[in-house]
Parts: sequence; C-alpha cells; structure tokens
Amino acid sequence: MSTDSITSPKRVARIAGVLYLLNGILGGFALLFVYAKVYVPGDAATTARNLVANAGLVRMGIVADLVQATIWVFLALTLYRLLKYVNKSAASTMVVLVAIGAGIVMLNEIFGFESLRVATGAVNLDSLSAAGSNGVALLLLDAQHYGILIAQIFFGLWLVPLGYLAYRSGSFPKALGVALIVGGACYLIDLLAAFLIPDLGKAIHGFITLPSAIAELSMVGYLLVIGVKTPKPDERIPAAA
Repeated sequence: MSTDSITSPKRVARIAGVLYLLNGILGGFALLFVYAKVYVPGDAATTARNLVANAGLVRMGIVADLVQATIWVFLALTLYRLLKYVNKSAASTMVVLVAIGAGIVMLNEIFGFESLRVATGAVNLDSLSAAGSNGVALLLLDAQHYGILIAQIFFGLWLVPLGYLAYRSGSFPKALGVALIVGGACYLIDLLAAFLIPDLGKAIHGFITLPSAIAELSMVGYLLVIGVKTPKPDERIPAAA
C-alpha cells in the first residue's frame, strides 16, 4: 500500500469517523448508561446503594470516560490533519478546545471514583454516620454532575470551528457545517439554562440538545460512509495563517 493511499483525505476522514464513533459509544455508555443508573439527585441513600450494587459497572464507566476523552483528542488531531488547509488558525483552535475539554472530563472522574470509594467503605469515614457518608458520596457525584456541565462548554465550542472548517472546505456539505455550528450553540444554550434557569433547563434539555446530537451523528455517518468530497487541486482553499 502506497504512502499516498494511507494519507489520502478519504482514508484520514474514515479514521476520524471511527474515532468519532468510538468516542460517542464510550461516552454514551459512561454518561447515559452508568451515570444515569447510579446518580439520583437529592437522594443520598439510594445513590450510595446504587454505587455499592454497581461498583464494577461504575469502574467500567470511569475507564470508558477516560478512554473516550483520550480518543477525543486524537479525533481532533485527525480532523486537524484533514482540514488544516482550510484555515490553520481555526483548526488549531479546534484542537485546543478539545484538549481543554478532555482535561476537564478526565479530572472530573476523580469525583466519580472518590464517590465509589466512599460508598464502598474504601475511605475511612468512621467519624460519620451512615447517613453522613452517604451524603459525602452524593456530594461528590453532585460535583461530578456540575463538572460535566462545565465540560459541556467545550463539547459545544469545538463544534464551531469544526463546522466552519467543514463549511469552507468543499469536502463536506455546507448544510453539515451549519448544523455543527448550530449544534455547538445548542450545547451552550443548554448549559446556560442549567445554571441560570434550572427548572426551565430540565424541561428543555431533551429538545435543545437534539440538534447537537443530529449534527454529530450526521458528521460521524458522513465520515464513515462517504469520507470527504475531495476537491480538485485548483479548488482547494489555501491554508490561512
């Protein structure tokens, strides 16, 4: 296999698609399955029982989240390689935003892991009653919950330069680029609502994040199935400094 075929835009795009898919699967497992199964806001006793009953699953969720955050960084680097010819500054910004977001996700898992240790008695809290230790476990998961919301800033922000690059590149449908930018904005609106108007935020969460999910799933599908529409050499946009 020639070097050109290995580094062809379509092959790079499909590698990015695989990384994006793995990122979504692992992140979904950690957040939508494990975290949702264990964390019961406002109910310390139930949350602690869930942590103990699903200790192995919680550990798997923590590892899955750490791996998906790592994959996210490599995904950004792969997309940088694919799209830097459009605008190098925008592509670099995308990578920086992902690196910050991935760092927050990884550090955030400390709270999840410590909540598990508290609930299972791995941390010596003999000075507290059972209700007190359960409260500490819930407090740690509460901290993780708001840490996830803070990381969501970067879940949204990185889609903006990605959408811009996709729109300008000629390698993707312009509608997909617009959808990614809108999806990024929806993540940020959801975050602001959660902090500023919590009751409204809960009510609109499923609706406001739907465009984000559609945009990202569309990007994954396009990368995997089509790769990119490779522009002719004279049609490629020179990289901007």
